[in-house]
Amino acid sequence: MEHLGPSTVLFTEHDVFALRRRAKTAAGAVGLDESDQVRLATAVSELGRDLLRAESALTATFTVVEAERARLRVELAWPDGRMPSEESLALAARILPDLRYDPGEVGGAVELLCDVPVRKSVKEAAQQVREALEPAVSATALEDLRSQTWDLAAALEESRAQRDELARLNAELTETNQGVMALYAELTAELEETNRGVVALYGEEHQLALTLQRTFLPAALPSFPDGQLAVRYLPAAAETEIGGDFYEAVNTPAGLLLAVGDVVGHSLQAAVVMGELRHALRAFASEGHPPHVLLERLDHLMRLHQPGWTATVCIVLVAPGGGAVEVANAGHLPPLLMPPGKRGTYVREHGPLLGLGLPQPPASTHAVVPGSTIVLVTDGLIETRDKDIVARMEDLATVAADLAAEPEILCDGLVRAFGEQQADDMIVFVTKLNGTGGDEPGGRVRLG
Repeated sequence: MEHLGPSTVLFTEHDVFALRRRAKTAAGAVGLDESDQVRLATAVSELGRDLLRAESALTATFTVVEAERARLRVELAWPDGRMPSEESLALAARILPDLRYDPGEVGGAVELLCDVPVRKSVKEAAQQVREALEPAVSATALEDLRSQTWDLAAALEESRAQRDELARLNAELTETNQGVMALYAELTAELEETNRGVVALYGEEHQLALTLQRTFLPAALPSFPDGQLAVRYLPAAAETEIGGDFYEAVNTPAGLLLAVGDVVGHSLQAAVVMGELRHALRAFASEGHPPHVLLERLDHLMRLHQPGWTATVCIVLVAPGGGAVEVANAGHLPPLLMPPGKRGTYVREHGPLLGLGLPQPPASTHAVVPGSTIVLVTDGLIETRDKDIVARMEDLATVAADLAAEPEILCDGLVRAFGEQQADDMIVFVTKLNGTGGDEPGGRVRLG
């Protein structure tokens, strides 16, 4: 026996954010606790984002079914040959084990099930879901993102609390072992089991933090008629480091806006601040502000919502046709401008870090010739303890000139030359300007 509930049709990334909110609301309506609400919402949104296609709808249906007890079921169904990736299925199944995938002959479906914790009839539970999901005023994309961010952060804090409890028990077992030698063998076995639990829990925590961090980065680069784009992002080599590096590329009325930034610090909160900065930059850019005004607005946002945090951001605005660029830099490594067949030069004009409340100087304008290349990086690529960073920047310019390659090849070459065994996360963002107005693809994102 089942009672059908509301359905949602997904076409855009914003629809995925809305689906996450609806899944959490439905779970709360039938009495699931906060952690289980977050688990269901995260599993559904990860699968929804993976299965999303702009050209064909994805339908999400909320249903209450009866087995031995009432169960909340969320079904994602599609009418064509798309398939969920093995990675998204594995991640969703780890978060919510009761998952079923039916490829189907035409189309397919993924079903996720949760037990309703309170004894109630299927009809009563279905009515609660329908009432909770009645149409309401739509949230903005930024509100959806903020809700998703803090949901995941809450889940991570719960994992940390469990890890701390296991660590405390571990310490107590060690002390008991020292005082009761007759039970040494038994307590050693218990201690080893507890340690395995701590290690496994830490691995889950770190993977959850990396998943959160990557949801803040663009899934794809935009179409750019005047050139080609390529980017490489590699997370920190150290498993304990969660960084705040980010990049962005967005078409605006004034041209293509490119940006690379780095929130100062390594923590889950640094990744959260990074996500807010990147999405705020997209929102402000759509309003048509000049580059230095964008930096001032981001500075105001950080001081208002994230006091005490600082960040570096470099913005390059490529004029339509690709004949000129405007550069506004808030304390970041300078961009490298490379004319075709020549060694590049750095645009060194810059303003202060974001988060300090200081004014930003106007952007500098530079003419570029067809075939020129723009290279933007974060300091994780070139910063080392045994060599001055200015010297490393000159090394980067030399290697880039020697490679003199298309963006994809240049990105890979710079990562090979400088990125081996780097402890910090790093970004290499390359743009080549055709100056021909041809219809070139936007480029490819590679997350290491």
